[in-house]
Amino acid sequence: MSENIYITEERIEGADDGPLSGTTVAVKDNISTEGVRTTCGSKMLAEYVPPYDATVVSRLKEAGATIVGKANMDEFGMGTTNETSHFGSVDNPAAPGRVPGGSSGGSAAAVAAGEADVALGSDTGGSVRCPAAFCGVVGIKPTYGLVSRYGLVAYANSLEQIGPFGETVEDAAQLLDVIAGDDERDATTRELPLEEDETYADAATGDVDGLQIGVPTELLEGADEGVVETFWDAVAELEDRGAEYHEVSLPSVEHAVEAYYVIAMSEASSNLARFDGVRYGHSADAEGNWNETFAQTREEGFGDEVKRRILLGTYALSAGYHDKYYKKAQDARAWVKQNFDEALSEADVLASPTMPVPPFELGESLDDPLQMYLADANTVPVNLADLPAISVPAGETDGLPVGLQLVGPAFGERRLIRAASALA
Repeated sequence: MSENIYITEERIEGADDGPLSGTTVAVKDNISTEGVRTTCGSKMLAEYVPPYDATVVSRLKEAGATIVGKANMDEFGMGTTNETSHFGSVDNPAAPGRVPGGSSGGSAAAVAAGEADVALGSDTGGSVRCPAAFCGVVGIKPTYGLVSRYGLVAYANSLEQIGPFGETVEDAAQLLDVIAGDDERDATTRELPLEEDETYADAATGDVDGLQIGVPTELLEGADEGVVETFWDAVAELEDRGAEYHEVSLPSVEHAVEAYYVIAMSEASSNLARFDGVRYGHSADAEGNWNETFAQTREEGFGDEVKRRILLGTYALSAGYHDKYYKKAQDARAWVKQNFDEALSEADVLASPTMPVPPFELGESLDDPLQMYLADANTVPVNLADLPAISVPAGETDGLPVGLQLVGPAFGERRLIRAASALA
């Protein structure tokens, strides 16, 4: 078993019967579980026990699932390697000595190690797809609004979605069937865009005959040579099964990483302001006025990466800089969405490597946050565009897992699941 897969291994039993009866699930530790610690991988919430369940947890229980533990993660979801957790990093079961990816690395590692049948993560800029690719499992990032975020500790509200992991596409789709759907406690959710007799799991037929695949050339530029070669091998396999591919262009993705981090850090600055040492969470034992206690609480409670993002987000929102940074980032976001819509008008799905590089060695990128940010180049545009995506194992390069990412139109999860199931 990989180190630190779980923050806590407390079991939560579901109903006696249901579609997930007998299925074990690991839940990322930023998703609230009544009576069981939810730490977000942070000292700030190291002993926090929520008094309520997230909507997705309630649905897991009703479906008969057994939750076997809360899975380790990058602190407050901020990281690409699962090394920013206050509780230590997770080793990659598929590539020992390498990172499992972040921020949902513990969830992906639990599935890869066989510690859980399926798992839940959250994806703000690739945090489900990255660890799925690095650990050699399947991860789905749903369309924004398909899955309730009620009970998910917020990092960047306009970007994040809870998503499932599984060993196969069908496993992940079965979990999506349980957690998806409208929730009166989350005004951003939508009713399921399915016919009465349709499910996501039923779409895992592997039938890709006639499927039109668009390959954005920009998402191959600068990628590791072995990753690109493995990606094309996977595309060739889809071709052998009847799919066709052609190249498309997404010129806006050149600016997607910058736009994403301005938006995400700005929202994080606002969301994490609630951790003041008064209402809940860590509180510094400090003398002096409230401002000094507030500052010391946050100095002690947050790790370096969280502090970095709060500072950058606060700067981007400050007087005189809002229009210069945040407004321009939102304009770039609209351009990204427009480009994706245009590309998807010419193709059923878009395909790229999930990550441009294979899994990092543990400790390799901790001193170079910019390298960590740039590694998200293929995943963050999807969150900016509010679209669904899936990462499936494409093969290996030098013995290390490589993921294939498929992107579809809004609420086109069944199309993605059908295509992805041809490979996993």
